[in-house]
Amino acid sequence: MANISIISSSVRDGRNSHRMALFLQNYITINKLAESEIIDLKDYQFPIFNERLRLLKNPTEQMTQFAEKIKLSDGIIIVTPEYNGSIPASLKNVVDFLYDEWHHKPVAISTVSTGAFGGSQALITLQFVLWKMHAWTVPATLPIANVREVFDEEGKAFKQEIMNTLTHVFVNELLWCVQANKRMIEPFELAIF
Repeated sequence: MANISIISSSVRDGRNSHRMALFLQNYITINKLAESEIIDLKDYQFPIFNERLRLLKNPTEQMTQFAEKIKLSDGIIIVTPEYNGSIPASLKNVVDFLYDEWHHKPVAISTVSTGAFGGSQALITLQFVLWKMHAWTVPATLPIANVREVFDEEGKAFKQEIMNTLTHVFVNELLWCVQANKRMIEPFELAIF
């Protein structure tokens, strides 16, 4: 069974994007699609990026734990709000913090907003940043507009059937990419080493 990490990227008080992270974890668990864990950036409180992890002389235990979770994940879902037409600094901070850990990692993106556009500008920004890190951004995305009208604070969808349909496509695309990645990486590693 695949190991999927869900990054809840907002550290803001009163954040709404965490609702989506809770919903996704619940959906994956109930449908027995993968092992999943929410990596909540609010719990980490990383310092402002000043160097990549591999170049730090004394990384904290939290930093190395975070990097190890990303490395061991078969796939990642990033849930992010849109702040002022972009992604939150907390997310850019941790993306920049790692490098090799993102290489060829299947990453699916779900954006949320309290407005009508569902974080479309944050989606474009994040895709570009992840491409530069050599991550494999999954073609299926899950933008959610008016997030407070879609989920309650515990991540329960008000229109469960509609959200299940949208999420099914999104998560299955990620899982397909995870399986394809495994099939590509294993023979490649054997050929090199």
